[in-house]
Amino acid sequence: MEASVPAELLACQLCLGERRWRGLVWLSGEVEDVRARGLALWHALGVKAPLWVGPEPPAGLEAAAWLPAAKARNRLGGEHDLIVFDALSPGAGFDPDAFGALSGTLRAGGLLVLLTPDDWGARPDADYARLAAHPHAAEALSAHYLARLARLLEASPRTIRWPAQGVPMLPDWPEASPSGPAAEPAPDDGDCLTADQAEAVARLVRLRRRRPLVLTADRGRGKTAALGIACARLLAKAQQDGAEIEILVTAPRPAAVAGLFERLAALCPEGRRQGNRFEDAGGRVTFLAPDELSARVARGEAGGAGTWLLVDEAAAMPAGLLGQWLSAFPRIAFATTVHGYEGAGRGFALRFRARLERLTPEWREYHLSAPIRWAEDDPLEALTSRLLMLDAEPVAPDDIGSKATAAWRVESPEALAHDEPRLRTLFGLLVQAHYRTTPSDLRHLLDGPDTRVVTLGDAAGPAAVAVVADEGGFDAALAERVARGERRPRGHLMAQSLAAHAGSREALTGRLRRVQRIAVHPAARRRGLGRELLTREREAAGEAGVALLGASFGAEPGLLAFWRAQGFRTVRLGLTREAATGEHAVMVVAPAGEGGEALAERLASHFQALLPSLLAFELKALDPAVALALLAEGEPRPLDDAARRDLEDVAHGHRDPALVRPAIQALIRLVAAREGTVEADADLTALAAWAFQGRDTAWLAARLGLAGGKAVDAWRRQQVARRLAGPTLSSGRGEG
Repeated sequence: MEASVPAELLACQLCLGERRWRGLVWLSGEVEDVRARGLALWHALGVKAPLWVGPEPPAGLEAAAWLPAAKARNRLGGEHDLIVFDALSPGAGFDPDAFGALSGTLRAGGLLVLLTPDDWGARPDADYARLAAHPHAAEALSAHYLARLARLLEASPRTIRWPAQGVPMLPDWPEASPSGPAAEPAPDDGDCLTADQAEAVARLVRLRRRRPLVLTADRGRGKTAALGIACARLLAKAQQDGAEIEILVTAPRPAAVAGLFERLAALCPEGRRQGNRFEDAGGRVTFLAPDELSARVARGEAGGAGTWLLVDEAAAMPAGLLGQWLSAFPRIAFATTVHGYEGAGRGFALRFRARLERLTPEWREYHLSAPIRWAEDDPLEALTSRLLMLDAEPVAPDDIGSKATAAWRVESPEALAHDEPRLRTLFGLLVQAHYRTTPSDLRHLLDGPDTRVVTLGDAAGPAAVAVVADEGGFDAALAERVARGERRPRGHLMAQSLAAHAGSREALTGRLRRVQRIAVHPAARRRGLGRELLTREREAAGEAGVALLGASFGAEPGLLAFWRAQGFRTVRLGLTREAATGEHAVMVVAPAGEGGEALAERLASHFQALLPSLLAFELKALDPAVALALLAEGEPRPLDDAARRDLEDVAHGHRDPALVRPAIQALIRLVAAREGTVEADADLTALAAWAFQGRDTAWLAARLGLAGGKAVDAWRRQQVARRLAGPTLSSGRGEG
């Protein structure tokens, strides 16, 4: 089937190019007709860097010009002049994350062409298969998310529509003069495209000790390229000074800093790049994944005097991890997207600002506002942000003094999909509270099976929100196969993890409810709203016949303390760090309904019994503060006479502490469990690191600021004596 492109549509594209804008063209209709019109537009434009996104390329297209949506991240850092996004063909669907990621790669004058059926949103598409947890079929799910997208596109005055059997409906573009880089004077810095970018580079190069720089920008403002230009200049300066500099770079994934290495290579043509490492006469620039960087810092192999660290997409990483690096590197810069498809700079600022103020009060911030790939007021940027809610922000509550004045509400996904202001406020809460909220999370919110959204709020909107999902309920035969690793049904993250780690068939046959997200507005925190959400949902789960309420998150002492205070106990800890966060994933549960108390006790007891051996081997590099927080959850056991005698021999004699390690371990667990909050006890944390994780004398000396083995040995004996004489044992509570 052949199709021709109306002249007015081509003229519209030229109009966009004159303004350095980009546009979205929406093609709808039957599959063959829509694909034919999409191909006609492809050939008529004849651009240099087009991209067709879909399950398979149309006939005649070069392989390099096609990409399945699942590989969209491979193109981050690249640029395109035309993107055709096929959400219509058999096997195709609308992948929100791919759409968000690729829209930012489109250059000024480019078109993003979206192919959909006429009745888009009437049913789920093929991409909903990723959302359909067992035993749900994708075609049986709701499609509130897609219907919302269709309504927004129809209502938008900036959508270019080309419906089946019709002439294109074109926006009435304003007559304003083009703005942005093309209309502004060129910056004095010849390597930079805007004055914003030049100022960011200058600040990076002048970075001073203990004065971190926070760079913020929306997408397309050139912050990653600014990092690369700064690296090139620092290498050049080191070479000129006859020295060498080592700059470490980290980000959630290597693709996020592709632009950095491209600018570095262009500005340092005599340098050599091998994978994620660039070298020239002035030194090295090396990318490390967050987990590897964190591990090196913990081992003392990264950081220290004279070291540099550049963190890109900092909003996509936990504040605790950023804090570790902040302490380790004298010169450090954090760059982050304010409104982006894989992190929110607003939430980053809220979570991390207090730590910056405490540790480095002279930190600086700079915001890049001028776009580079397109001009100000770009229609596609505004439309994409609205469709995917990339710019969602929470609305401050009117007057919520406490949980007693907040109204409890179970949200209707269908009602939310039609209430844009409430949906934006609710999703904005989740974005600012969580470091890895993505566009697909909004679809999960509206169409995820067995998903429940509950809020506390007032007339202004929700001040707190929790998103939960039911898991488990497998029949015995399936549970057995899953526990043996022979089957892995989609979804049911917690139930399947507990079966794999604890061998629990009951976690699969019973019913669990997992808290996927929980968030409270910053203006309403410390008023009991988070506790109230969990209490209400625990009660609701019990009434629904759900045995356990649980959650999974990055292991961090503060979060562990929060969940423990709500009656949750740890039942599983990941053996390796997650590459994107640098943290170990932890799972916690609390009993909710019938059978929950016994099941929670079995799971927690199994984990506590396993914990010491994990700390000695697989988890020997775990943050000692996390290790101690987990040990504190164990049931305190009294010291018997033999253990007390061993401890007395160490404290007041000359017996080697290593020879009574079991007694010291028992003492640490008893003190931690009895005294409760142990996060701030640096000595007990260090002692636990030696006793359970085998941290050596050199590590203890560096951690405690002691000089040599004799000082460390004396410190160990003093700690044992102090704990023996402390109120936990001397009062008799340690005697049982």
